[in-house]
Amino acid sequence: MSNTIPPALKSWFVVHCVTDLIFALPLFFMPEQFLAFLGWPHFDPMTARLVAAALFGIGLESYFGRNAGREKYLGMLRLKRIWSGFAFLGIVFTMLQMESPAVIGWLLAGVFGGFHLLWTYWHTRLLKVID
Repeated sequence: MSNTIPPALKSWFVVHCVTDLIFALPLFFMPEQFLAFLGWPHFDPMTARLVAAALFGIGLESYFGRNAGREKYLGMLRLKRIWSGFAFLGIVFTMLQMESPAVIGWLLAGVFGGFHLLWTYWHTRLLKVID
């Protein structure tokens, strides 16, 4: 099995880290103000900070693990697929249950759905790599 990771995938891991941190920092330290700014009508500080913790963990591991080998990438991609897939579904279910869904919810669903497709593509591609 090849241990070479495509440079584009490494770049996507850095982009993912930056994206996660952009949301995690304000969500952790000032969730009420950040969610109000985004137009989200509901606020629970513990849930917001738990989501931020997940974003910190997955985002920072994307950065710290960007120079790892194939096996570690496969594990990280599996985790990213699970997280982004269930985040997408959870957001969509919530939006469908809301009387007046906030636009930001659909945008976030799009972000998580897009990342899920991206990670599925790369996971599938790495699984096919054979020397």
